[in-house]
Amino acid sequence: MIAAVSVAMVLTPTMASATHPEVSLAGSNFEIDTDANIKVDDPAPSIDWASVNETRKEDTASGQSDESFGQGSKEDTAVPSVVDGGIPPNKSDLKWFGVYQEGNTSTGFLNLFWSRVQDPSGTTNMDFEFNQSSTLSTNGITPVRTAGDLLIIYDLSQGGTKPQLSIRTWTGSAWGTPTNLTSSNLATGSINTLSIPAGEADGLGAHSARTFGEAQVKLSALFPNPNVCAGFGAAYLKSRSSDSFTAALKDFVPPVAVNISNCGGVKIIKKDDTGAALAGAEFTLYKDNAPVGGSRGAEDTITTQKCTTAANGECTIGNVLAGEYWVVETVTPPNHDTAADQHATVTADATVTLTFIDPRQRGAILVTKVRKHAAAGPGDHPHAGVDFTVNGVTKTTGANGKACFDNLAMGSYTVHEVTPANYVGEADKNVTVDNKANCTDNPYAGETVTFTNTPLSKITVTFESQVPGGTAATIACTGLTATPPDGTPSDFDDTSETFQDLVPGTYTCTVVVDP
Repeated sequence: MIAAVSVAMVLTPTMASATHPEVSLAGSNFEIDTDANIKVDDPAPSIDWASVNETRKEDTASGQSDESFGQGSKEDTAVPSVVDGGIPPNKSDLKWFGVYQEGNTSTGFLNLFWSRVQDPSGTTNMDFEFNQSSTLSTNGITPVRTAGDLLIIYDLSQGGTKPQLSIRTWTGSAWGTPTNLTSSNLATGSINTLSIPAGEADGLGAHSARTFGEAQVKLSALFPNPNVCAGFGAAYLKSRSSDSFTAALKDFVPPVAVNISNCGGVKIIKKDDTGAALAGAEFTLYKDNAPVGGSRGAEDTITTQKCTTAANGECTIGNVLAGEYWVVETVTPPNHDTAADQHATVTADATVTLTFIDPRQRGAILVTKVRKHAAAGPGDHPHAGVDFTVNGVTKTTGANGKACFDNLAMGSYTVHEVTPANYVGEADKNVTVDNKANCTDNPYAGETVTFTNTPLSKITVTFESQVPGGTAATIACTGLTATPPDGTPSDFDDTSETFQDLVPGTYTCTVVVDP
C-alpha cells in the first residue's frame, strides 16, 4: 500500500497548453486525459498523478482476505456489513483509488482516480464516499455518516467509455436526490481505452484497457456555500452491481484519511524574548476588510474565532474561511509586552503558521540614600557617593542621594549597600519588581527603596594632674568600652580615654580622681 499526504496547490492563471486530447475543466492544470493515463504528457504547468502527492489507497489483494460488502448492503445502508473474500473478478474487483485537491474552493478542483483488476462485462458503477467524520461505525471499517457527507457517483452505463458524474448528499438517513455534475459542466472524467504499462503507472502496476478511470470535480460543487466551513476527513471507493442506485454494493477499497476543506487554519507559536514557550496568550481573528493590508484599521471587524496558547506556547484557530485576516493578541500574559498584529492570508485546506514574540517587561529600582547631618539642619539629607549593588551591578548615589537600576526582569532582587566609613548603614533589602518602568520615566513608575545612614561620633575624656604625679584618676563611661590609641584595654590610672562609633544618644561618663 502507498499512502501520501494530500497537498493543496495554487492555480496559475492560465491552463496548460495540451499537446494531446484532454477533457480537463477550464482553469485546471491537471490532465484528465481523453484516454485516461497517469503520466504527465504536456509541459509545465501541466500536472498528472505521476507528478503530485495525492492521497492513495490500495485495496486488499483478491482472495479470501479481500474485504467486500455483505449481502443486502446498499448505498442507503448507514452501516453496511463487511465480509471477506466475497468478490469474484467479474464483479469489478477494485485495486486502488486516489484523491488530490488542486487549488482552493473558489477556483479549485477535486481530482479522483480508481482502478480495478479487470474490465467486467455490463454496467460499471463506482461511488466515492466522503465523510466529515473519521470515527468508525459499528462495523469497525467505514466511518460514521453525518448529514452533509457526500457521494460522488461515477457511472459507465453498458460498457461506455465516457463517464457520467453526479453527486448526492447524506440527509441523515439516506442519500438525497442526485445532481448531475457532468451536464452542468461541474465535473468531467474518462477511462483508459489503451493499456497502461507498469513503467508509466507511478507504482500502481500495469493496467489493461478499461481498468483505470479518473474524474475531476469543481470544489465549488462540494462546497456550494462559501460562507460556511465544511470539510471531509475520510474517503473510500466502492462498486455497485448495476446502474440502479438501489443495487447491492460489492467491493470497496477501505477508507483513508483525507483533508478536503473549503477552510484553512491559523497556527500560532508564542515565545518570549529568550525563545521560551509562552502560555496563556489569547489571539483573536479580525477580518481584514478593504483596503487589505497595511495595518489594522477601524474598517476591520472582529470575529468570534480565537485560541489561547498552551504550555508549549502553541494554539490553532481552525475552520477559518479563506480570506484575509489580522491575528491580534487580545490577552497578554502578565509581565510581557503585547506583540504587534500580524496579517494572514488563509487558503482552503492549508494552515498558516505565525510566530509572535512577547518581550518580557522590564522594571527598575530607584534607591534613595539619606543621612543625618547636623550642619545641614534637622531631618534627613541626601547622601552622595554611596555604592549600592543590585543583580551584580554597582552604582553610586549622586548629589541627590539617588541611584537607579533598570532593565530588570520582573522578580525579586536584593539591594546591598556598601556602608561608608563612620556611618551606620542598613541591612540588605529585598525588593519585588512587578511594574514596567525605566529610570528615565517621568514620572517614574518603578519600585523605590530608601536607606538611611546614621553618622557616628566619638567621646574623648582627658584627665591631667595639676601637680605632676600628684593625683591619679580612672575614667569610665556607662555601657561603653574605651578604645585607646594603642589598642590596649583601659586601666585605673588613665589620663585619657576615647569611646568611638557612638550613635546619637545620651552617654554618662565618670572620672574618679584619687588624691
